[in-house]
Amino acid sequence: MNLSLTETQELAKRTARDIAEKELAPRAAEVDRAYLFPWGGIKKLREAGLFGMTVPQEFAGTGIDTLSFVLVIEEIAKACASTALIVVSHAAACKGILVAGSEAQKRRFIPPLAGGEKLGGFAVHEEACGSAAAAIETKAELHGDFYRVNGSKIFVTNAQEAEVYLVLVRTDPLKGLQGISMLIVEKGTPGFGFGKKDERMGLHGVSSRELVFEDCQVPRENLLGREGEGLQIVGQALISFAFLGAAAISIGIAQAALEAAIRHARERKIAGIPIGTHQAIQFLIAEMSLAISAARSLLFQSIFNVENPGPGTAIDTRQAKLYASEMAIEVTNKALQVHGGHGYHKDYPLERHYRDARGLTLHFKTTELLKEDIGKMLLGL
Repeated sequence: MNLSLTETQELAKRTARDIAEKELAPRAAEVDRAYLFPWGGIKKLREAGLFGMTVPQEFAGTGIDTLSFVLVIEEIAKACASTALIVVSHAAACKGILVAGSEAQKRRFIPPLAGGEKLGGFAVHEEACGSAAAAIETKAELHGDFYRVNGSKIFVTNAQEAEVYLVLVRTDPLKGLQGISMLIVEKGTPGFGFGKKDERMGLHGVSSRELVFEDCQVPRENLLGREGEGLQIVGQALISFAFLGAAAISIGIAQAALEAAIRHARERKIAGIPIGTHQAIQFLIAEMSLAISAARSLLFQSIFNVENPGPGTAIDTRQAKLYASEMAIEVTNKALQVHGGHGYHKDYPLERHYRDARGLTLHFKTTELLKEDIGKMLLGL
C-alpha cells in the first residue's frame, strides 16, 4: 500500500530510521544476548522527541498523528524489537492517562513522560488470572486518603526501569468486572517492589519483571478515572492503541527478515551461482513480500478507522494485530529457510527475529483471544 506521506510523517520516519540504523541495530545482538535494557538507544529517541509522539503539545508532546507513530515503531523494530516494545508500552501508558486522567493527573504525569524524563509502563496480568480479568486478585482497599494495595503483577514490560505504572487492581470484591479499577503507581512508593527478571525466549531487552505490592500506600488522587472503570481504560485507551503498536513491531521484524533474506539470496553462492537465481528462493521472497504488504495495508486501514471512528473500528485494530503477528512468524520462518543452516546460527540475526516475532502473538492479547473477540463482534454476541 503506497501512501503519500506528509512532510511531518516523512520526517518522523526518517528520524527514526536514522537512529535505528546508527544506534539501535549495532547493539541489538548484545542487548538480546545479555538481557540489557537499551538505555543508550532510548536516550537518542528521547532527544529526538519520539517519546511524546502521540501526546498533545500542551502537555509537552510533539502531537504527531497515529500513522507517524506506527511508521516510527516499524523503523525501530527493524533494528531492535525490544526497543520498539519499550516505546509502545510507554506510549500506551501515556495514552491511558490522557484518555482517563483528571486535568491535575495529566499536568503532573504527562509532561515528564512525554519529554522522556520518566518512563511509563502498565501492569494487567497476574499469575492466577492470565487474560481472565475477572480473576484479578491484586486488591486496593481505600483507607482515608490512600489505597492499600496488596498483590503482584507478572510480565510487565519496562518493570523496574519505568518510574510510572498503570496498575489494574480490584477495589470492590463484590462487583465482578465492575469492581476493577486503575491506579497510577510511582516507583519508590513504600510497599512497591520488583520480583526477579524474566528469562524469556525473545524480546530480551524489555526488562520484563514481576511487580510486588505489600501494603503499598497509593494516594487516592492517583485513581485513574473512577472506581470500576479499570477495564474500560485498558480496552479503550491501552489495548486498542497497543494493538497498533504491536502490529507495527511485527511488520518491522518481518521487514528486517525479508531484507536479510534478499541480501543473503544475492550474496550466497553455491557452485559459483547466487542462490537467488533458483525459483524456490524467488517464491519464498515473493511470498514474504506479499504477506508484509498485506499486513501493512491492513494496519494503515485500521489507523484510518481509528481516526474516523465507525462501527468496525474495534474489529479492525484486533485484525491488524492478529494478522501482523502471525505474519511475522511466517515471514521470519521463510527467511530462515532462505538462509539455510546459516539462519539457524546465532551469528545471523534471523534466529533473534524469529524469537522476537513469536512473542508478539502473546503480547497485549493472544492470537486465540483476538480470534474469539473478532468472532463475537462479527456474530453480534
